[in-house]
Amino acid sequence: MIPLSRLGFGGGPIGNLYAEVSDADAFGALEAAWDVGVRYFDTAPHYGLGLSERRIGAFLAGRPRDGFVVSTKVGRVLEPGFGDGDDRANGFAVPATAWRRWDFSADGVRRSLESSLDRLGLDRVDVVYVHDPDAHWEQAVSEAVPALLELRSQGVIRAVGVGMNQWEMPARFVRETDLDVVLLAGRYTVLEQAGEPLLDLCASRGVAVVAAGVFNSGLLARPEVGDTYDYRAAPVSLVERARRIAAVCARHGVTLPQAAVSFPFRHPAVVSVLLGVRTAAEMLANAAAASTPVPDSLWPALP
Repeated sequence: MIPLSRLGFGGGPIGNLYAEVSDADAFGALEAAWDVGVRYFDTAPHYGLGLSERRIGAFLAGRPRDGFVVSTKVGRVLEPGFGDGDDRANGFAVPATAWRRWDFSADGVRRSLESSLDRLGLDRVDVVYVHDPDAHWEQAVSEAVPALLELRSQGVIRAVGVGMNQWEMPARFVRETDLDVVLLAGRYTVLEQAGEPLLDLCASRGVAVVAAGVFNSGLLARPEVGDTYDYRAAPVSLVERARRIAAVCARHGVTLPQAAVSFPFRHPAVVSVLLGVRTAAEMLANAAAASTPVPDSLWPALP
């Protein structure tokens, strides 16, 4: 697996996830990430109908190509659209200038990657993830992954992965294909460790894990505990558990976000944590949380 910076930049929020992010804020967040040493940037066509890819590509333009790592994703092909509305129904505050078509075919993979390169303004990306194939196992395993493995063998890309919000299907991919990396969102956090069997499997097979969603989409993002979990209102039981975790963290001189960023690295399979931010201030706060030592005595005391 190619080396990734300990912290990665998750490109979903600067694709106008839920709300508009100005160009100034988006580029400020990217600049702050670069300044604190982030050299891994993750994006996808899905994020703002290509807006995230365009913004990350514009930011990286002119920087030495060997000085950073970029990952994007395949599985949703963007088709031109001419609607008058926006994309908020899919979670992004952008004009509906395109529509997504699920496509995990070999041709779809190549078409998606070619379009991503165009939006990024790059001649290559380093890592390509099969993105959210939850309802598309057969085509993803029989066409998408083999197509990416062929591109890897040709030197067109450097690593092949799968990115999902569940752990069971990625485990099947690890067992049945030749993946380099798994991007796991939200299933191995200080709040929940349902995905630990996947991480153990990856460690035994030499497959790297990139941990995303470490704040469980907001519940763990603030010291006083948030109110969203998996992109919707958090159940009361989880909010209460997060508050108990936060109280234990406070007794150990640690904030909840500090624990959330540090926790995934306790597993040897995890090589990077992706942090999705909208502004420079958010990036700097998260980087500070990540750089703050967490006492070993905290972990066994957590509820």
